[in-house]
Amino acid sequence: MHAGAGNGLTDVTGLRVGHAALTGPGARSGTTVVLAPPGGAVAGVDVRGAAPGTRETDLLAPTATVQRVHAITLSGGSAYGLDAASGVMARLERDGEGFPVPGAVVPIVPAAVVFDLGRGGDPAARPTAATGAAAYDAAHAGPVEQGSVGAGTGAVAGGLRGGIGSASAVLDTGETVAALVVLNSAGSATDLTSGEVLGARYGAPGEFGAGTAPPARLAELYARHHNPLGTATTLVVVATDAALDKAGCTRLATMAHDGLARSVHPVHTIRDGDCAFALATGTAPVPDAAGTFALQAAAADVTARAVAHALLAADAAPDRPSYRSLIG
Repeated sequence: MHAGAGNGLTDVTGLRVGHAALTGPGARSGTTVVLAPPGGAVAGVDVRGAAPGTRETDLLAPTATVQRVHAITLSGGSAYGLDAASGVMARLERDGEGFPVPGAVVPIVPAAVVFDLGRGGDPAARPTAATGAAAYDAAHAGPVEQGSVGAGTGAVAGGLRGGIGSASAVLDTGETVAALVVLNSAGSATDLTSGEVLGARYGAPGEFGAGTAPPARLAELYARHHNPLGTATTLVVVATDAALDKAGCTRLATMAHDGLARSVHPVHTIRDGDCAFALATGTAPVPDAAGTFALQAAAADVTARAVAHALLAADAAPDRPSYRSLIG
């Protein structure tokens, strides 16, 4: 397999990604939206963290009635940030996208949030429905902007700046699988003994730049990183163009968590609300058993690589270094 043209989530044809960030004094938060193609995409979810903040996840169970979602909203702002999904819903309703009901449509927009309250100084500076609408308006099918943007604007990871990362793979059989991550973890995305970025071990040759941060400095920052209960979370949207049902999407989301386990240590803790969504657009055929195996394995790989890209793309802030800022 090899990376897609943009090495990101939008390599899955039909998906669009948009970011919006708050501005003004004390603000360091934002929202990211993943838009499904017209008519929606089949979806699944797997929540592993002990402190999740989510919306509309129960309807993604294989036994639930609704089969397709129209967008996934990822947001900062802790539980307050779930309001961003309302802005995405309003835009979808305006555009006629949603579950058909008599005389109207109801857009299906599952959402999950990360904790970033007060990272810019003002705990009241958090995303609203207007932020979700702005992310919707910014959505496009081009390369995914990564780093300290959107829902990753206020993200931290083990004492360093976190953020948005994305990666993709095209299987030998032609299907694409890709992931987008909001890295905001209690655990570290680095090896504290070697300084390596954990997820970079799963990259293609030359995918990740040279240079390693000093492990002693990383260990110091990690030891000083204070994460009270419920103040971290890593979110994933993994997607494919293969035709999967809801059970298949749920399993793909489970495999994304394997990618988190490879690239963040520790993960799924009492302090994290880790959640993975999966989307299947269905423009490629239904995979056979061997193809499903390959697809699931790739989902874990692209998630680990997306975590690495999130860490490496993040910008330093006055109160918190980035991984790149520590490379001599």
